[in-house]
Amino acid sequence: MFGTAVVLTFVLVAGVAAPLVLYRLVRAEHDDRAVMDREAAERVARRDVDERDRR
Repeated sequence: MFGTAVVLTFVLVAGVAAPLVLYRLVRAEHDDRAVMDREAAERVARRDVDERDRR
């Protein structure tokens, strides 16, 4: 009976903690993103295009 209670407690704690950890990781990733203007964003999106090829 005691072993069942320990396992149940572990599952419940893991079930609550996992989404909170995931939320924190996503928020941390969001805080590290670069803010740029439209021209810079287009350059980053088209990295595979060399400037010499577009002339």
